[in-house]
Amino acid sequence: MLGMNKKALAILMRTKMRPLSPASSKISHMQLSPGGGNKLSTQNANASTNTEREFEVVRESMNSAITMNKTEVLDALLNDFSEGYFSLSGENRRKLLLILAREHDLNRTQVHELIKQYLGLEIPHAEPTNHEEESRLAAFYRVERNLRQALKPMYEVLFERLNTHPGGLRFLSIIRADIVSILEEESIASLRALDSYLKEKLITWLSPAALELHQITWDDPASLLEKIVAYEAVHPISNLIDLKRRLGVGRRCFGYLHPAIPGEPLIFIEVALMKNVAQTIQEVLWDDPPIPECEATCALFYSISSTQPGLKGINLGKFLIKRVIDLVKKDMPNISTFATLSPIPGYMQWLLSKLASAERSGSTFRENILEPEEERSLLDVLQESADGKNAMEIMWNLLTSTNHEWTKSERLISVLEAPLMRLCARYLLKEKKRGRGLDSVANFHLQNGAMVGRLNWMADQSEKGLLQSGGIMVNYVYRLENIEENAQSYFSTGHIHASCDVSRFVETGRSMM
Repeated sequence: MLGMNKKALAILMRTKMRPLSPASSKISHMQLSPGGGNKLSTQNANASTNTEREFEVVRESMNSAITMNKTEVLDALLNDFSEGYFSLSGENRRKLLLILAREHDLNRTQVHELIKQYLGLEIPHAEPTNHEEESRLAAFYRVERNLRQALKPMYEVLFERLNTHPGGLRFLSIIRADIVSILEEESIASLRALDSYLKEKLITWLSPAALELHQITWDDPASLLEKIVAYEAVHPISNLIDLKRRLGVGRRCFGYLHPAIPGEPLIFIEVALMKNVAQTIQEVLWDDPPIPECEATCALFYSISSTQPGLKGINLGKFLIKRVIDLVKKDMPNISTFATLSPIPGYMQWLLSKLASAERSGSTFRENILEPEEERSLLDVLQESADGKNAMEIMWNLLTSTNHEWTKSERLISVLEAPLMRLCARYLLKEKKRGRGLDSVANFHLQNGAMVGRLNWMADQSEKGLLQSGGIMVNYVYRLENIEENAQSYFSTGHIHASCDVSRFVETGRSMM
């Protein structure tokens, strides 16, 4: 018991008392002497000079790490660069990354010359019959080899060297997180090219063969469990009892670890072993005690979280889900159903924008997204306060009300169920961007081969759940015999597989128009 209390205390302390970043630490230790403004100005000028000097030192260490070939000093240079990078302000990191992207890119003059050479060569026969044709073919191979080499940017050397350096893979992930953050604010072509190149490298280095699937339990070190508490992104872990429950009987937690980043899962998934596919998150998080594991027939994935912002866009979850399904099937033959209970994070934002744009448009061009019966029900329930408003205005007001007042009225919950469920099915099945599902979570599961199984009304009544999706959650179902076929048809044509129950919502709406 004492050991468990020590572990609990360690997790709690580590999670609550996050260390300051290097930049924050420096700021907190700065002492400003009382006195005249001249002293303060001098201090600011000195600080600025020191910052510029520090930046130049880091820049020089980066340049040397790219160009230096002496292996005996390379480790020291990479250490200097990584330590120096962490000491830089956000603005100076941006400045350094732009220098890396622009000054250490590929040599386009050389590429241009090689392309000219290539275009000037006479195309040889596929199977040379004499020495002259053999020579022409050899010239093609030579220029192609040189062109492949010239098309590699110089910063590839830095990435490759960091990847084999202790702590380098984690550092590269942090660098990419900074790049992604900058690109979210402004589009810079050279930085996008840098990001794309680094992302491709990370995909290669983080292939499933290089990752270890680890079942996370209460017996793991407190430092690892702290990461689970800190990075749980879907359903925050409220306390240590909650954490212990999620790692206990009837529950599983699996993570992908990489040997270069020990003790920290890159991504983890939480699983509930249940008799049936859950319809509310309360069944998963709060119902106690869980059923005996031998009675479970369903493995429900209810949360998947990434711990590395720098791995954004790298689909480790696809491989993790498939590995977990294989492992659970092997260990528990009684499990026959694999499904999720997932949030729908973009639904309410999409719906409110539809309702708002309908109000801004003239009646001629307005899309009335409500069915006649749904309009009548809304107007009947709120006839006293309708005050000349149409049903879509009323719906917008209800959904944006303070503290979600509509959820406190059984009548309003009943009246809103039909339109919200139908429009949610439309959002998931029909609303697309570049041929893919508009909702990020839906797109993730669909490209992994799942189908849309069931919509669940009032499944997550937390503040987050109501804001994101009006409390609706969705079950995506992984049918093992259809996973590859579903993934392929979604990838090639954008086709979304759905159960009859979910498809009926959309078909009913179409038939009533």
